[in-house]
Amino acid sequence: MSQSSPKLQLKNPLLFLLQKSQTLLQVLQIHAQLITTNLISDAFAASRLLDTIVSKIYNVNYAELVFAQIHQPNSFICNSMVKCYTKSSTPERTLRFYAEMRRKGLLGDNYTYPFVLKACGAMCGLLEGKLVQGEATKRGFGSDVFVVNGLISMYCRCGEPGDARVAFDGFSEKDLVSWNSMLAGYVGCEEMEKAQNLFDEMPERDVVSWSIMINGYGKKMGDVKRARAFFDGMPTKDVISRNSMIDGYAKVGEVEAAREIFDKMLQKNVISWSIMIDGYVRHGDSKEALNLFRQMLCQGIKPDRVSVVGAVSACSQLGALDQGRWIHLYMKRNRLLVDIIVQTALVDMYLKCGSLDEACRIFNGMPERNVVTWSVMIVGLGMNGYGKEALECFARMEKERIPMDDLIFLGVLMACSHANLVTEGLRIFNRMRDAYRLEPKLEHYGCLVDLLGRAGQLDEAQNIIQSMPMKPNAVLWGSLLLACRIHRNVDLAEILVERLAELKADDSGVYVLMSNIYADVGMWEGMIKIRKLVKERKMKKETGRSVIEVDGNVEEFISGERSHILREEIELIIWSLAKMSILAG
Repeated sequence: MSQSSPKLQLKNPLLFLLQKSQTLLQVLQIHAQLITTNLISDAFAASRLLDTIVSKIYNVNYAELVFAQIHQPNSFICNSMVKCYTKSSTPERTLRFYAEMRRKGLLGDNYTYPFVLKACGAMCGLLEGKLVQGEATKRGFGSDVFVVNGLISMYCRCGEPGDARVAFDGFSEKDLVSWNSMLAGYVGCEEMEKAQNLFDEMPERDVVSWSIMINGYGKKMGDVKRARAFFDGMPTKDVISRNSMIDGYAKVGEVEAAREIFDKMLQKNVISWSIMIDGYVRHGDSKEALNLFRQMLCQGIKPDRVSVVGAVSACSQLGALDQGRWIHLYMKRNRLLVDIIVQTALVDMYLKCGSLDEACRIFNGMPERNVVTWSVMIVGLGMNGYGKEALECFARMEKERIPMDDLIFLGVLMACSHANLVTEGLRIFNRMRDAYRLEPKLEHYGCLVDLLGRAGQLDEAQNIIQSMPMKPNAVLWGSLLLACRIHRNVDLAEILVERLAELKADDSGVYVLMSNIYADVGMWEGMIKIRKLVKERKMKKETGRSVIEVDGNVEEFISGERSHILREEIELIIWSLAKMSILAG
């Protein structure tokens, strides 16, 4: 590969266009011209192309293809690939590439080591990080500020803030990034007292320093009052600090307080929108999450992975298939980055909306799948009544020797429960312990109790609860109570209500369910007694809600609400349907 003067090459119109490019299509067009003019054979031009792909487009596969065509890559080109792999969801590839660099005699520099250390931190590779530190020191980069800052972050990511502090204290040329790295490390390890002390010692602070403390108290510790005190005490606020405060409120469920700050922001970035969308989805207001997603698009903000996953998850919760399809199409048309997390969210959405063909098409086309992906597919098949297919999916995992964890077994047990596959569910539960040496958690026992309860094996379900190595919670007793209604077992239901009362989990829903059990078997005195009890305790029944999608719009109906714009038409239809059912007998 030929060498040329960078100064000369920068004047080349193609490289000038490359600097200005923003989309994958633009880069592909310039790449084609570089090949046509044979400029691609120039090391500097190739390095500029690769750096653009990594920094602006971030397409790992494309970067690998370009790198493979460079016969004698220099350190700058290799560093671009190191950076590329570090940003990926599989940081261990960074270490493999770095090892290959060393094998070929290409030595690292003060640009290489920080990224390799970052990759070590991301994969919690403490041993690997120490080896990289040793090599950096041998090569004379042990006191380089970028390397030391990378070292501090690596140790903290690996859960060793003490070692990070040794590196921090032993470095005499600390800059603000060093202080912020150590501060973020303490916050990440939830050592807020040490973080507070370090914050007080800082010779200077910037917006990042204040934002780290806001994140620590708000997002990490859930202490939004203290986080708000830091936020209010900031000398100047920017988008980052406001995002941190919004995130803190959203994480603890104070979505209205988060929205208040969000609405007052004169400048919002994609992270601002993503935090709010995710906050609404996490706390059950999926309709508002979708409204916000549409507003973001109308304002010309290109969504990121978090906002897209949030919008897709909102469609999952609402069963809004048409809107989910539209978002999927939007991603394709705008060439948004679709990684394993986004694809898994799409699979989940299509399954929950009942579109198995589309879910299977995405699942089978995925270049890689993780445990969450498999679990989503297995649970989704079970929820849609395809229990045997869910078990076949599990068998496929075993055949492909995919590592199992408790999440997968939870998914399989849920699928068996929905499909009423009692024998298979019991077999899977036993295999989890015997073949895979995984101890079932409370959630696994919950699935087993639900499975047996649905099948009417209430005594067996009780035996499972009594033989559990941990104390049953309200969810477990509630699951069995629901089974009592299905199979009209009044005696057991009365015992379960007492158990729930002992756990102080006897809310209105429990008594409404017990009242319905009495009504189902004609025990009217028991039903009246329960309803009187609910009235005396002034318990409020949770408001009934239903959501449907009509012509791509989500319509929500609330029990007792009389303010809907189409109230009269809705009541007329309900009256007509009621009349039809009476006439039908």
